Amino acid sequence: MRRFITLLIVASVLVVGCQSKYHGVPNEYRSLLDTAYLNAGDNAEQIFAALENSPKEQKEAAAFLIAFMPESDLKTLSTAFISDQIKGAFRVCDEFGWCKNLPDSIFLNEVLPYFSLDENRDNWREDYYNRFSKYVQNCKTIYEAIDSVNLNIRDELNVDYNTKRSIVNISPFQAEKENMATCTGLSFLLVDAFRSVGIPARLAGTPLWTNMRGNHSWVEVWIDGEWFFTEYYPDALNKSWFLADAGKADPEKPVHWIYATSYKTTGMYFPRVWKKDAKDINGVNVTERYIRLYQEQLLGQKLNEDELLVDVVLYKNPGSESAVNRVSEEITVWNVDKKVVFGFTPMPTDDLNKFLIFKLKKNVSYRFEFPDAEGNKKSETIEFGNDPDKIVKLIQQD
Repeated sequence: MRRFITLLIVASVLVVGCQSKYHGVPNEYRSLLDTAYLNAGDNAEQIFAALENSPKEQKEAAAFLIAFMPESDLKTLSTAFISDQIKGAFRVCDEFGWCKNLPDSIFLNEVLPYFSLDENRDNWREDYYNRFSKYVQNCKTIYEAIDSVNLNIRDELNVDYNTKRSIVNISPFQAEKENMATCTGLSFLLVDAFRSVGIPARLAGTPLWTNMRGNHSWVEVWIDGEWFFTEYYPDALNKSWFLADAGKADPEKPVHWIYATSYKTTGMYFPRVWKKDAKDINGVNVTERYIRLYQEQLLGQKLNEDELLVDVVLYKNPGSESAVNRVSEEITVWNVDKKVVFGFTPMPTDDLNKFLIFKLKKNVSYRFEFPDAEGNKKSETIEFGNDPDKIVKLIQQD
């Protein structure tokens, strides 16, 4: 009992002391900082010094970093480490126009943070600034800067994809030491390289594709209010081999969602296949954007003379094409015994002009398989002619 009272007094003194030093810190952070200092335990002085030593113009950034910091970091990170992140982020914000013009919310959440997931907390910011600023110093736009980092990161870091890496969540410096990483580790490298030169970036991925071929991770960058995806081995923005898989994500099953990371609290967690029950990394559900991007890609592709686009929608009952009668289910398309393609029909909350789009062949008979209202397999065979466009309306209950 005496020990409990002593700890309570220490905690109270710490909180009161910290409250008196919150000058220049917006009110929205103060209760979060109180909690952070208590969670920091014996490391509270290190954490508090990082805020106390920050210049006035960097106070909010320091408060943000501490307020949403994972508890494990609160207990271990040093003042010097935290200060390095803040100083490094503000340096590139002053130096590069694309960073200087960012909204505060994007700068704080996608440039300032020092990690993506649960990798070791390497102090990469100064080293990566020295290595990547030379590639972007003459860039006039953020597009040029992104391309410059993308095209040079592999040669600069000498890290390649390899499943023999020591751990899945390999940190940047360890990946460089081993010269290898899988998609997750490569994404850590790219996120950190982007952030080191003021390009807002975050990790994205899925715990399980709907074709059941495992998980994947990649990177998103923020440009003028919109998120674009890219990878360590780059194609153009929003272009990659995995878009067809991402575009078939199931919006009703979280295991198949597409997630992006967030430093600040979102009320959702980023799932990790190597630590399935962890809830220490915040996430955002971005599934619908990838479905839309894939559908737009199909619409934008030039069709061969023997191809056509098919719009598919599934209704509960016949006779009504209202939104509430729509059902989101997996539709599988077969040609005889060969599975051709699959996807998920729009939900009742989607716009009535939204359909599931398939690219199929003209003058070919296809079997559309889908579940009925009881979950039993149902199918409808449709033969397509030469019509350039076709709408397929499937009914669960005749």
